[in-house]
Amino acid sequence: MNNYSFLDDYSEGCHADILARLIETNLSQQTAYGHDEYSEKARTLMRKHLGNSNVPIYFVSGGTLANLIIASSALKSHEAIISANSGHIALRETGAIEATGHKIIAVPCADGKLTPDIIEATLASNAHYPHMAKPRMVYISNATEVGTVYSRQELIALSELCKQRNLLLLLDGARIGAAITADKSDLTLKDVCDLTDIFWIGGTKMGALMGEAIVIPNNMLAEDFAFHVKQRGALLAKGRALGLQFQVLFENDLFLELSAYSNKMAHKLSSGIVACGFSLAADTQSNQVFPILPNTLIERLKEKFDFYVWESHDNHTSTIRLVTSWATLESEVESFLARVQQDSA
Repeated sequence: MNNYSFLDDYSEGCHADILARLIETNLSQQTAYGHDEYSEKARTLMRKHLGNSNVPIYFVSGGTLANLIIASSALKSHEAIISANSGHIALRETGAIEATGHKIIAVPCADGKLTPDIIEATLASNAHYPHMAKPRMVYISNATEVGTVYSRQELIALSELCKQRNLLLLLDGARIGAAITADKSDLTLKDVCDLTDIFWIGGTKMGALMGEAIVIPNNMLAEDFAFHVKQRGALLAKGRALGLQFQVLFENDLFLELSAYSNKMAHKLSSGIVACGFSLAADTQSNQVFPILPNTLIERLKEKFDFYVWESHDNHTSTIRLVTSWATLESEVESFLARVQQDSA
């Protein structure tokens, strides 16, 4: 019997409604390369949430591909990206951005979030021109790699600074659904559209089989973007497969419903672990949980569950990462907590 996975939020396939619609529309002939009726309907639905009836939206298959296309299309060869040192582009994308010729300036952030002060300090320490790459883009993710979320005021502050300092603001939205449905969040998709230059909405981790939607509020960045999508191998002939999934996700607010559920399961895990007397490396704000547990307990939990050991503290304790999804079984959350409780009794 396989262990139950809390490794990530894409271990399952896709939501049943998406699978049913893919089967239902399978033999419908559609125009290729994202000009199909499903992609157009998806864009219309999404634009209502974004509060912008004309904003360009491009569907691509994955998040690394989205980040790579955005960076390579928006930046000149001597321009660099400021990122938290925990940022996905800095740690988890195998140098994909650097391979396009753009330096990532990775800076320490205690909670995974960039602030105006951090950005200002980074600009000051990277200003020996032309001997240093020129910071031009600020990369943030919401939720961050450590599960924290940006407030509306925090995003406003970043947006204002970027405008003042002629920087482009990119928001990686792999888990944007979990971020905007978090209990502490006062952000909406419209806010993100209003306050960033370019961002993307993650479908892969929020119920889709695969797919991310790149949204480009900055008209300057939208010019010729389709050429960059094609050049990077991201323009799918069967773009309908991506568009249809986003159409289903944004009908009847399914995207938000699934995102909120993933957070609910994370908070159940988090509160249950704390109730057993253990602490967290970070407050649980979205669908990632970082408990600090005895190594002996971790080994026992591994007998039934899969998860990442995130950081070793000493010979006796480590932080693990538990990720919940739109499909996480509540019974498995309860089973996990029962094992933790047995150890704490």
